[in-house]
Amino acid sequence: MKDRWTLAIHGGAGVKPGRDYSEVVAHMTQLVATGEARLAGGASALDTVEQAVADMEASGLYVAGRGSPPGLDGSVEMDAAIMDGALMRAGAVAVIRDVESPVAAARAVLERTPHVLLAGEGAIRFAHQAGVPPIGKRPDFFRLPVGVQQSEVDVGPDRLGHGTVGAVALDREGRLAAATSTGGIYGKRPGRVGDAPVLGAGTWADDILAASCTGIGEMFILSGGARDVSARMRYGGQPLVEACEAMLAEVARLGGDGGIIAMGADGIPAFAWNSAGLKRAAAGSHLQPMAAI
Repeated sequence: MKDRWTLAIHGGAGVKPGRDYSEVVAHMTQLVATGEARLAGGASALDTVEQAVADMEASGLYVAGRGSPPGLDGSVEMDAAIMDGALMRAGAVAVIRDVESPVAAARAVLERTPHVLLAGEGAIRFAHQAGVPPIGKRPDFFRLPVGVQQSEVDVGPDRLGHGTVGAVALDREGRLAAATSTGGIYGKRPGRVGDAPVLGAGTWADDILAASCTGIGEMFILSGGARDVSARMRYGGQPLVEACEAMLAEVARLGGDGGIIAMGADGIPAFAWNSAGLKRAAAGSHLQPMAAI
């Protein structure tokens, strides 16, 4: 739908009831206001979702980028993906270390390679060659995200604490895009890959849907994730919210929890979750700005 624009973001579904997330709400409010202004000025959906996710990575307020937790071996491995729904182009990185912005590395995969996903050492070398700034030996780069306690990070993979950031957008030309970035589950085993960089699972955009998921990635992969929502809409005729809730019901049936932000071609965002809460915000040409948990 041309000459309408919307940005929606999430900061993860790993919410702990009773904790103070006011700093996160204020940050998300500022991000959607800035992103909505970019879209109003003609910025593309793809550029807008990348910038929103990069800003969340850089803040350290969420379990992504600077807020990513170490795994069992002490290393910090991150995942990210970005997708242009209008052109069906995507880029993703998995098990990547020593980059300030995993979503920037994913965008470089989209723009500079014929591939969709790069992982591990190859992804790291490529990101550095593409000019994504390395972290280097800065001991103060990583920090605890808002609402996360150190004891929750220092656990094994059986606890499955999680967090992710993501963005979906519709621009003035009617193009949809999505991006997702995560530090993964707390205490994960080295080499673990969640749903965020798996196109169709944690991240998806096409001509009718842009979606970003957050939660226990294994269950989103097994449930069909974001592309399952698109399929339910395209082939089953389900409305957007109903399709999101049906996908999450399958995640829950498999023993997982999490959430999804999604947007159809009309630019109206949908938010759904089966965890204690979802950090979320949206703004657009036809919306009252909102930010909530």
